[in-house]
Amino acid sequence: MLRIYDTRARQVEEIAPARGLRMYACAPPVHRRAHLGDLRQALLSDLIRRVLERHRVRMVVCLGADDPGHPERAAGGFADDAAALNLRPPERSARAADHADQVIGLISRLIEQGHARTADGRVLFDAAASPSYGELSGKTDLETTWELWRPVDGEPAWDSPWGRGLPGPHAACSAMSLRLLGERIDILTGEAELIRPHHEAVRVQSDAVTGHEVVRHWVHGERLLVEGGEPPELAAVTGAGIDPLAVRLAFLERHYRTPLDLTWDDLRAADETVRRWRGRVAEWSESPSAPMAVAHVRRAEAALDDDLDTATALRVLAELEADDSVPPGAKFESFLHLDHVLAVDLSADIGKPRP
Repeated sequence: MLRIYDTRARQVEEIAPARGLRMYACAPPVHRRAHLGDLRQALLSDLIRRVLERHRVRMVVCLGADDPGHPERAAGGFADDAAALNLRPPERSARAADHADQVIGLISRLIEQGHARTADGRVLFDAAASPSYGELSGKTDLETTWELWRPVDGEPAWDSPWGRGLPGPHAACSAMSLRLLGERIDILTGEAELIRPHHEAVRVQSDAVTGHEVVRHWVHGERLLVEGGEPPELAAVTGAGIDPLAVRLAFLERHYRTPLDLTWDDLRAADETVRRWRGRVAEWSESPSAPMAVAHVRRAEAALDDDLDTATALRVLAELEADDSVPPGAKFESFLHLDHVLAVDLSADIGKPRP
């Protein structure tokens, strides 16, 4: 079974075996087009899903966008980019703007339970009485009060018992995750930069309103830079002639908890590898069938189960490619089997004319 680093526990923990699991992932901002950094974070939840599904676990994934007050400009663009990287679509997608009743209901319940108070048209949450607040980040200097609701002049704004306004920056995620996945969520993922203050606030709000720990495992990935700066959009990479799945491979070559500064040379090298492996798989497909190379496959799968160690899994594939003692048919079966998780379309060149 998958073992993964739990941010709150500060250790690698096994995901308890189950027929079905629920995972919530924070979507990228809706007011701009997603960049490679956003796609790296989206890949994290996709890998968790694919590895768990290999263990015959049925996943229900919700992608939530906390967008009140921001015009939506790029949701469709993110979906297109995600599809280009073979990121499986979520079963449920949520925008805060479509869940105003649930957000307002959550805030009302927190007021009724004494966890929040009203002041001059605002609603303020008080985390001072929550002894576990700060466990995600390990910090003790966190702000203990923040806005659940704020008055807004003009549009966009929602009607509420406290006047026209919009929810604060954390209320919607609590409301949407509880509404769409229920009060027991197995995994919540996001970028490490979201731990403080966003996920700290989401956790304490959700736990306060339900009276128990809602999320079992918190999983965070590190940030991405390209050439030391802001990552480009995927279109800029594909416009340079690089296969979008080479971007996925470049992400897989580094552990998700390692800060990553990609170079254009890294992306071009990943592109060469993807194209070479597709060519080799097409070549091997013409050889007599043979059982998978069990030792190699087990090593790669063990690496994937060990906190998503994709870098080691790829090294095993490279060793298998070069191992002359393994029949071509076995290499073919092994590469395609592991591609169910790696998802870089290694079968794409089968049947195509060779140059």
